[in-house]
Amino acid sequence: MSASNGPTAAQDNTPPALPLAINLQYTKDLSFEVPRGAATFASLQAPPQVGVNIDVQASRIEEEQSIYEVTLIIRAEATEAPAEGEQTAGPVVFIAELSYAAIITLENPPQELIEPILLVEIPRLLFPFARAIISDVTRDGGFPPVVLQPIDFAALWQAKQEQNFPEPEGEA
Repeated sequence: MSASNGPTAAQDNTPPALPLAINLQYTKDLSFEVPRGAATFASLQAPPQVGVNIDVQASRIEEEQSIYEVTLIIRAEATEAPAEGEQTAGPVVFIAELSYAAIITLENPPQELIEPILLVEIPRLLFPFARAIISDVTRDGGFPPVVLQPIDFAALWQAKQEQNFPEPEGEA
């Protein structure tokens, strides 16, 4: 038995290329707000507690063509840490909201792959750019930069699928 070291052996191990082209990436909407203004900096005793919400939206731009807009929406809201012995968070320190989008073209993808490409693969490609924008805007706003941890977009998509299609109750 002999092993082939030619180009065909290497080609067999390569995953198929995704049938897509990213035509454009852009900041669709960006907002940074310090609701209490200068009073925030005077009263802030400890680093704020930051909560982050992430969503992904996709829509077809051209009905007759496979051109889509995919938007990664990130909202980071920081509050003052609860006072000693308190359970509720203090006042809002800042709110950063970003909608970062891409215009993509899908090249004859299998129908079952369209949704995972739009809601998993494209956000995964957009995330590093959105992460940098959130980090920069919070730092430029006078606070320690918010560095978002990596996101498992496949798990987010699966969780959304389960919400939309609850399991039937009872035994099968």
